[in-house]
Amino acid sequence: MGYTFNIQNGIVRMPQWRMAEPLNFQLRDDEHLAIIGPNGGGKSMFVDILTGAHPLLPTATSDIRPTNIKYITFRDSYGAYDNTYYLQQRWNQAEIDEDTPTVAEELEHAFLVSGDDTPERRTLQQHLYDLFSIRYLLDKYIILLSSGETRKFQLIKALLSRPSVLIMDNPFIGLDASTRDQLSDLLTTLSHESNLQIILVLTRTDTIPSFINKVVKVENLKITELTTLEAPSPLPLGGVGGICSSPLGVTEGDCISMRHVTIRYGERTILRDLNWTVRQGEHWAIEGENGSGKSTLLSLVCADNPQSYACDISLFGHRRGSGESIWDIKRHIGYVSPEMHRAYQKDLPVIRIVASGLQDSIGLYVTPKPSDYDICRQWLRTFGIEHLADRTFLKISSGEQRLVLLARAFVKSPDLLILDEPLHGLDDNNRTLTKQIIEAYSTQPGKTLIMVTHYKEELPPCIDHHLILRRQ
Repeated sequence: MGYTFNIQNGIVRMPQWRMAEPLNFQLRDDEHLAIIGPNGGGKSMFVDILTGAHPLLPTATSDIRPTNIKYITFRDSYGAYDNTYYLQQRWNQAEIDEDTPTVAEELEHAFLVSGDDTPERRTLQQHLYDLFSIRYLLDKYIILLSSGETRKFQLIKALLSRPSVLIMDNPFIGLDASTRDQLSDLLTTLSHESNLQIILVLTRTDTIPSFINKVVKVENLKITELTTLEAPSPLPLGGVGGICSSPLGVTEGDCISMRHVTIRYGERTILRDLNWTVRQGEHWAIEGENGSGKSTLLSLVCADNPQSYACDISLFGHRRGSGESIWDIKRHIGYVSPEMHRAYQKDLPVIRIVASGLQDSIGLYVTPKPSDYDICRQWLRTFGIEHLADRTFLKISSGEQRLVLLARAFVKSPDLLILDEPLHGLDDNNRTLTKQIIEAYSTQPGKTLIMVTHYKEELPPCIDHHLILRRQ
């Protein structure tokens, strides 16, 4: 089928790990593997060892042949375009470089470079397009894809290369329920009917597909094979601290008012004649399939989308275009999203990343006061990551990064909290903790919440309003 992975007496030395025993691991070529474990436990480093990207010490013996292995992390989905994606081009089509590829062009290139142009491979290509329902995306620029659409694109691109081993890091997050089921069915079919060996890196233990026949837990880079799944440790009720009252305060009334809002990009309509009002103290869930306009809607609220000036939109009682600056709006808002996470490439100490939330900046251009750092450490403590304060952002795991960006969103105790898929990449315990923090924060008087998630069970109990968007 795939490959036999065999590591004996391998030792990996990193400053944050003190291994008590050598690393030993074997995966037969007929086994499909799920790798689970806590955030920061070493899952990504273990995958690097399996793919040959991380060298073992010479004392280790290993049988790892990293040819024809495809590893998808979903981190660098936009390649060279990522630098301008988040801040500018995501919402301003007029400034997209004419050389920016479309989905069809990128997938066709991936098809041609990975094998002969045969009828059988063309059939596979068209089958994947239909399976993931992406034909409506083929003429779309890569940088205009939503988070979920980007994952579909990357999965198809990988499968077109017909790898012997496919390793995917959290493939199900960011996908709506229908697409998650489609992907699980596809992987199940591939595992039974082809020579593809599948390895999944998962933070949610409830998303392990039925075809997986080997599960290991990685914690402090110690590998433990599991025969049964462990339930997450219960968190003490009332254990969420560090919730501060807001120093800003929005007057009572509407936080957001949109009247007959329509957003188009070329011939493509994203939002059509939308009327939506959010009053102070309300807690909203925004739902909809991938590509239905959820991220576009949030970009209008966060003052990132230039089309908002041509629409009838009022934020915090001020009509857009009436003289307020972007920063007048952003000072009331705490925000985190998959796009923001993907584009955040500042390798600053974690404490400074959190402090940047006080100034609404990507980096940190104003030196915080000692009292500001005290607040930052309080929020790091609330999210259980105070020990990361002096580590740099790009040197910690993706799940730990998400917790840092959440602390950054909360740090100024904003009047409006906008959380787009906030639990992406979090392990079971951190997902439970973060949900408790969101609930405790949002139930304070006057706090307004807007949350996007494709998992209904992730919504906190405080949610009292729902907006469902349909793909146009």
